[in-house]
Amino acid sequence: MDFNMKKLASDAGIFFTRAVQFTEEKFGQAEKTELDAHFENLLARADSTKNWTERILRQTEVLLQPNPSARVEEFLYEKLDRKVPSRVTNGELLAQYMAEAASELGPSTPYGKTLIKVSEAEKRLGAAERDFIHTASLSFLTPLRNFLEGDWKTISKERRLLQNRRLDLDACKARLKKAKAAEAKATTVPDFQETRPRNYILSASASALWNDEVDKAEQELRVAQTEFDRQAEVTRLLLEGISSTHVNHLRCLHEFVKSQTTYYAQCYRHMLDLQKQLGRFPGTFVGTTEPASPPLSSTSPTTTAATMPVVPTGTGLAPPEEAALCLEEVAPPASGTRKARVLYDYEAADSSELALLADELITVYSLPGMDPDWLIGERGNKKGKVPVTYLELLS
Repeated sequence: MDFNMKKLASDAGIFFTRAVQFTEEKFGQAEKTELDAHFENLLARADSTKNWTERILRQTEVLLQPNPSARVEEFLYEKLDRKVPSRVTNGELLAQYMAEAASELGPSTPYGKTLIKVSEAEKRLGAAERDFIHTASLSFLTPLRNFLEGDWKTISKERRLLQNRRLDLDACKARLKKAKAAEAKATTVPDFQETRPRNYILSASASALWNDEVDKAEQELRVAQTEFDRQAEVTRLLLEGISSTHVNHLRCLHEFVKSQTTYYAQCYRHMLDLQKQLGRFPGTFVGTTEPASPPLSSTSPTTTAATMPVVPTGTGLAPPEEAALCLEEVAPPASGTRKARVLYDYEAADSSELALLADELITVYSLPGMDPDWLIGERGNKKGKVPVTYLELLS
């Protein structure tokens, strides 16, 4: 118990000395040991790395999970070391609603069939989103979080220890300075009055005492300087390790971009497949009266009528298989044909479609009853349906 009390008193004394030194430095009443410029630059770079890592981490979490309540829930599960429950993505939930709607409204109707096809695509999009979130969390968020919760905590601990060592060093310097000043005063101004020999003896004793105090202060200063230099070197090595952290974060950033690219490519592919499937459904866009592209002001009424999709009747619409067989026999309208430049490569899904190559020029036109998202394209003797989204219509 006696040992603990002594240690407690010693710690309290050290804390009080540091507090006094820190306060005097703030008021400009004490000198402060300044770190070299390179060390200060390392500190500034480390602080900047920490601050921007926190911001990037938080915003990436918002990107992957926009719902703040869900983010709080996941955070609590992680702090409690419990497995985060699987959560249905928005795309999967939308797919579920569409499938249920199709089942209730009639899966054999055009609307019901379309709902089923779209729900399948949304389900695939939701699965792709889930994979992207999982991959991005492992390859990007986890390394950033490990840096903040691991390396940065170690750096912060060593920096606080360096700050304490610097305060101890400056306190020893101030104590030595005061001791030397008192020793010089006691040595240079002794009391030599013969009528008061007792004062002379006291002055000599004070000089000897201050001499011992100077020796003690010098010894404490050497110890404090050694501890400060050692701690400064440890902290410097940790701060220089920030360069390795940047390299690691750079690699993680590449992984994040790669996973994001894969995710968006999957989404694009799923939606493109969905668009092709919907284009083959008869009557998918029945009731649409808007043209596939706005006609030029100089276009004649005959041309406008040729490019406007007509609402098909139940008996006048041929099935897709029949249309594919008769496509080569269809003659282009006398007017209403236009040139179009292909934006992307397109692979034909069947014999009724025309394969396209990027940047090539083809002739396109529309036929009555056609889906407005499709046109008839001609290249030489070849003819077939082409999607409007792959074309840039020219005048």
